[in-house]
Amino acid sequence: RYGDMRRQIGFEIRDMWYNLGQHKIKFIPEMVGPILEMTLIPETELRKATIPIFFDMMQCEFHSTRSFQMFENEIITKLDHEVEGGRGDEQYKVLFDKILLEHCRKHKYLAKSGETFVKLVVRLMERLLDYRTIMHDENKENRMSCTVNVL
Repeated sequence: RYGDMRRQIGFEIRDMWYNLGQHKIKFIPEMVGPILEMTLIPETELRKATIPIFFDMMQCEFHSTRSFQMFENEIITKLDHEVEGGRGDEQYKVLFDKILLEHCRKHKYLAKSGETFVKLVVRLMERLLDYRTIMHDENKENRMSCTVNVL
């Protein structure tokens, strides 16, 4: 009757996030996981519209604490869980990299640390996606090699 409403709801959640204003910091790191789940929905326009929320979270935490360590730890932990659960793909990795790098490079204080963070997460995603693929491989040596790379 209603069809797939994830895209529309995702856009609504994005708008709600930005309407939180100065209260956003109260939702970091707790909302990192739910936002990550939403950005992983395989819908390009939704991904393009919602991945920038992560930069906003980085910025909010940075302005409050001069780092974005809580956000970083949370997204790495949640990403591992989500990719292991079958979510995420090459397109997501490319969009995550492109969108967040663009935002970080424009920011005076987050340019360097933000780029380092994005590259770290993209490398992790590559390894997790490889690991997920290789786990179905019959070749035990391939699986072991991939496991070592993830570690």
